Amino acid sequence: MINKINKLTQSEFIKVFANIFENSSWIAEELYKKKPFVDFNDLSSKMMGIFDSTTKEKKLEILNNHPDLANKTKVSSLTQNSLKEQTDAGLDQCTEEEFEEFKKLNKAYKKFGFPFIIAVKGKNKVEILNTFKKRVNSDLEIEFNEAIKQVKKIASLRLENLNN
Repeated sequence: MINKINKLTQSEFIKVFANIFENSSWIAEELYKKKPFVDFNDLSSKMMGIFDSTTKEKKLEILNNHPDLANKTKVSSLTQNSLKEQTDAGLDQCTEEEFEEFKKLNKAYKKFGFPFIIAVKGKNKVEILNTFKKRVNSDLEIEFNEAIKQVKKIASLRLENLNN
C-alpha cells in the first residue's frame, strides 16, 4: 500500500488526502513534500505533525471547516467523509425534536467561534447529543483543546479507513 502511495502524482496524492482534515487540502500539499514514506505510520505521523505545528489561526480555520451536526438543511454541502460519518452515527435519522435540539445546540455553541466537533464513529445520536449538552456549557479554552483533540481523532480514523 505505501509503495502505491509513494508513487502517486501530486494531484492524485492531494485528491486522496485532501479531506483527512476537513476541507484542508493544504495539509495534503505539505504532506506530499515529505515523501517518500517508510510506512503508513510514518505518513500518519508526518500528517499529524503538520497539523500540530500549524498556527492557532490555521487550526481555528480547520475547526471552522467542520459542518454542524445533524443540520438537515446543509446535507448537500457535506463532504463525503462527513456525510458517511454522520449517517453511520444515525444523525440523519433524528426525530423532529432531536433535529430541533441539535439546531438549538449548534447555535448556542457558536459562542466559541467554531462548530461543535466530535468524532462520531462508534457513537449513536443519543450519546452525541448528551456530550453536546455537556460541552456547550464548557469554557472556550477547554472547548478549543477538545475540538483540536476531536479533529485529530477524526483525521486518524479517516487515515485508518484509507489503510484498510
